[in-house]
Amino acid sequence: MDHQPKFFENLSGTGKAIGVLTSGGDAQGMNAAVRAVVRMGIYVKAKVYFVYEGYQGMVDGGDNIVEVSWESVSSILQVGGTVIGSARCKSFRTREGRLQAAYNLVQRGITNLCVIGGDGSLTGANLFREEWSGLLEELAQKGKIDEEAVKKYAYLNIVGMVGSIDNDFCGTDMTIGTDSALHRIIEVVDAIMTTAQSHQRTFVLEVMGRHCGYLALVSALACGADWVFIPEYPPEEGWEDTMCVKLSENRARKKRLNIIIVAEGAIDCHNKPITSEKVKDLVVQRLGFDTRVTILGHVQRGGTPSAFDRILASRMGVEAVLALLEATPATPACVVSLSGNQAVRLPLMECVQMTQEVQKAMDEGRFVEAVRLRGRSFENNLNTYKLLSHKRPDAELPKTNFNVAVLNVGAPAAGMNAAVRAAVRVGITEGHKMFAVIDGFEGFARGKIKEISWGDVGGWTGQGGSILGTKRTLPAKYLEKIADQMRTNNINALMVIGGFEAYESCLQLHEARSRFEEFCVPICVLPATISNNVPGTDFSIGADTSLNAIVETCDRIKQSASGTKRRVFIIETMGGYCGYLANMGALAAGADAAYIFEEQFDIRELQANVEHLTEKMKTSIQRGLVLRNENCNENYTTDFIYQLYSEEGKGVFDCRKNVLGHMQQGGAPSPFDRNFGTKISAKAMQWISKKLKETYRKGKVFANTDDSVCLLGMRRRNLVFQPVAELKTETDFVHRIPKEQWWLKLRPLMKILAKYKTSYDVSDSGQLEHVAMHSPKEAETGAI
Repeated sequence: MDHQPKFFENLSGTGKAIGVLTSGGDAQGMNAAVRAVVRMGIYVKAKVYFVYEGYQGMVDGGDNIVEVSWESVSSILQVGGTVIGSARCKSFRTREGRLQAAYNLVQRGITNLCVIGGDGSLTGANLFREEWSGLLEELAQKGKIDEEAVKKYAYLNIVGMVGSIDNDFCGTDMTIGTDSALHRIIEVVDAIMTTAQSHQRTFVLEVMGRHCGYLALVSALACGADWVFIPEYPPEEGWEDTMCVKLSENRARKKRLNIIIVAEGAIDCHNKPITSEKVKDLVVQRLGFDTRVTILGHVQRGGTPSAFDRILASRMGVEAVLALLEATPATPACVVSLSGNQAVRLPLMECVQMTQEVQKAMDEGRFVEAVRLRGRSFENNLNTYKLLSHKRPDAELPKTNFNVAVLNVGAPAAGMNAAVRAAVRVGITEGHKMFAVIDGFEGFARGKIKEISWGDVGGWTGQGGSILGTKRTLPAKYLEKIADQMRTNNINALMVIGGFEAYESCLQLHEARSRFEEFCVPICVLPATISNNVPGTDFSIGADTSLNAIVETCDRIKQSASGTKRRVFIIETMGGYCGYLANMGALAAGADAAYIFEEQFDIRELQANVEHLTEKMKTSIQRGLVLRNENCNENYTTDFIYQLYSEEGKGVFDCRKNVLGHMQQGGAPSPFDRNFGTKISAKAMQWISKKLKETYRKGKVFANTDDSVCLLGMRRRNLVFQPVAELKTETDFVHRIPKEQWWLKLRPLMKILAKYKTSYDVSDSGQLEHVAMHSPKEAETGAI
């Protein structure tokens, strides 16, 4: 995309006033959005006002609408819920209420509103905007405001951000709060699994989501639940028998527990509710299993926001302010949302109408249509769940006579096991014989390879690390032995799950094809590394879990500083030469600076950071947080920076340092990593099957083209298979990072939110798009 960068410095907020409110049900991450709106607003020299208690505060006025400063939003990034309060408001639904609200806003010159809430709140905001000029005329007639005010404040701009744990809003892949709610659910499911295992129990878990099954579906996918009930996809007639057969089959396969997930809005095909109690009674009566019900309730709304939600909300908040600055009287009210990895703006009412269409489709029993309207991400989740949860009887499975091997390469990353499980199960469903290689290419050379069955990978999604075992060894020195093993075990395809080493390994196998015909088979690489340094993909399996570990630690460290005051912490993160963890960790933890290899820095910059922190200590925020990537500079080490800060900050602040180390690699995988690993692995396995069919000639598989060794990565909005040979030009092999990295664009965001003057390229934002209705074909090709 060759465009002239467009910088937001040209957009001035001077003379503008922005009101920010949260409305409807609360969601984790709302505070991060509020913080971003306030700081970005002040940064562009606009006045920013809090509207406390949602629309109720707007109607009541007085102390509910208050101008805020930079420090007003300090320390709220890690707090769940919303610090400015939210309330359901009956009076705003009346014209009198809206008239009063308009009067209260005009009194303070507020003509820009940023509303964070669900579809109800956003619809209300749009109605308010449409009525605005009429409301002002009425206020003038009643003598409450003068004609000049009517002209001066003639139009109201509205930008919405969707804050809702339900993820029920069409047009956005993830709403603020959804990822955190999934974290709460998965924490509970993981805990319940251990007790269920001990007693051979069945657990029925009821999760929130109103009329949307997203939370239930994704948590079922992330924990490998035996059965899931969601409103968009009611079970077929006679589901009671099918479910009980499935549960008893699983027990017969030595599975000691069953997990059934029920969405609170679950229905059967006659639109009758299916409750968790009904499911429990059924299991007890038919099967006599010891069964318990757990209703998660408001736990899902509570707790601290995940790293994903903080970054999402911060990006959306900044985008919302840009949208308000660029708005004209002709601009329709818009929603800023996420599509894949892109921030986009969509017309608010188009999204609301489509969201309402889903409900209408469900009410009328058009369930296939309802799933399609939910969007391609939802549809993909459902298809993947169906593929992985039910094993078809052996007699019904196709027989391809192909053998496919799966192995892990490089350092362990959370989510690798979920990827292996998905690969094995999809492979078996496609009719292949699946083999597991123990300890990477080193184990492969030694013949550590065995067939792996459907049941062998049960319960793997929630396990951290690598169950198969993984080594950093590259295949180059064992090529002959590996070729022997491939011949002996008749391996027709390889799936390699790992980090930069996995990518390099497959390049070596590709280059060795001319010498060893055994490597002329379809090979697919899945990026899995906490460093997120693999070319060809924006995200790697494991990076999200690691980011959450970093952010959690930073939160604790910040809290420890709140008692001591005037303290700066220097925290070293992993990542090799890739600054992803340091940069995104800094954005999610609200750090003051992040030192990374990709953006060279010198002593002057270090000096500027110290001065910045010295100024900060004069305000009410008396603590600092600085992140440093382990390899950002060979001379400016963590110790050096610690000593420099200690010396320069003498008498103003003291310093502490913390090297996070291997805690960043461990832990149970986050919902995102489980889901991402599962989905890309299932997709990769289908690609392997397709390639096997295409390259099978005269009784053998022979694949020697570049496009038969691919890496599957997420690029902007789509999942794409890219030949590893073509990715070579995009790679810096010395530092083991891609030459171009998307997240560097977010660097100015962190600086702005930490009060540094900087340039921010906003070329990608600004175009109002339309809500795309996707075709069923699209669900197969691209989205995650």
